[in-house]
Amino acid sequence: MNPTNHSQVAGFVLLGLSQIWELRLLFFMVFSAVYLLTVTGNLLIVAVITSDPRLHTTMYFLLANLSFLDFCYSSITAPRMLTDLLSGNPTISFSGCLTQLFFFHFIGGIKIFLLTVMAYDRYVAISQPLRYTLMMNQTVCGLLMAASWLGGFIHSIVQVGLTIHLPFCGPNKLDNFYCDVPQLIKLACTDTFVLELLMVSNNGLVTLMCFLVLLGSYIALLFMLRSHSREGRSKALSTCASHIAVVTLIFVPCIYIYARPFWTFMMDKAVSVLYTMVTPMLNPAIYTLRNKEVIIAMKKLWRKQNFLLNSGEH
Repeated sequence: MNPTNHSQVAGFVLLGLSQIWELRLLFFMVFSAVYLLTVTGNLLIVAVITSDPRLHTTMYFLLANLSFLDFCYSSITAPRMLTDLLSGNPTISFSGCLTQLFFFHFIGGIKIFLLTVMAYDRYVAISQPLRYTLMMNQTVCGLLMAASWLGGFIHSIVQVGLTIHLPFCGPNKLDNFYCDVPQLIKLACTDTFVLELLMVSNNGLVTLMCFLVLLGSYIALLFMLRSHSREGRSKALSTCASHIAVVTLIFVPCIYIYARPFWTFMMDKAVSVLYTMVTPMLNPAIYTLRNKEVIIAMKKLWRKQNFLLNSGEH
C-alpha cells in the first residue's frame, strides 16, 4: 500500500478489554480497586522509607524508587483505561498516543535497569560485606540511578523515533487499552518487517538477556549464602526471594509481549493487564510481608499519625 495516496489518521480508537457493557462495568469496579491499592501501597512504602532514618540505606533507597516507579507506571495506563471503560467513545489522538507510548517505555525502561541495580546491590552486600558501604555509597547509588533514568530515556526515544514516522492511513482501531508498539505497528499502511525485527531486538532480546543475567546472579548469590551464618542466611534468602519474585513478575510478561513477532494471541490483553496493573499492586506486598524492618517502620508511622490526629482534636 502506498502511504502517499492516503491521509494520516488524526487518532485511534482503543478497543479496550471488552465491548460488552456489563463486562466493562465489572472491569471498572475491579480495576478501580486494583489501582487504589497500587497507589496506596506504593506511596505508603515511599512515605515509610522516607520518614524512618533507620531505613535510609541503599537497599531501601532503591526499593523506594521502585515503588515510586510502580506508582507512575500504573498511572500511565490505569486512569485512562478506567475512563474508557465507562466511555462510549474511547479515542486517543495521535500525539496523545505517542506521549503515552513514550512515558510507558520510559518508566518501564527505568524499572528494568533499576532491578539490575538492585541485583548488583544484593550481590555486593552478600559477596563483599566489609566493603559494601564503600562500594555502594551515596555517590555510586546516585550515579546508578541517574544511569537507569538515562537508559530508560534512550530506550523510550528509540521506540517513539521508530514509530512516529510510520504512515497510519486507516484502519485506526487499536486492539488494546493503551498505546504500545506491537498494536501500532500492525496499523501502519506500509511493510514493517524490518521495523519489527528492530523492535524485537531492542525490546524483547534485551529484556530476555537482562532476565537471564539477573536470574544467574541470584542463583550465584544463593550458592554464596551457604557460607553465611543461619540468621544472616535467613534474612538474605528472604530478601533474594522477594527480588526474584518481582523480577519474574516484571520480566516474564515483557518477554512474552516483546520477544516475538507482533502477532495477536488470545492471552495478549490478559498479560498486558498483569504487568501494567497487577504487578505494580503486588510489589509492595512482596517486599513488605516478610520484611520486619519495614513493618516496624509502618507501625511507627501509623502511631505517629494517630498521635498527631489526636493532638489536633484536643
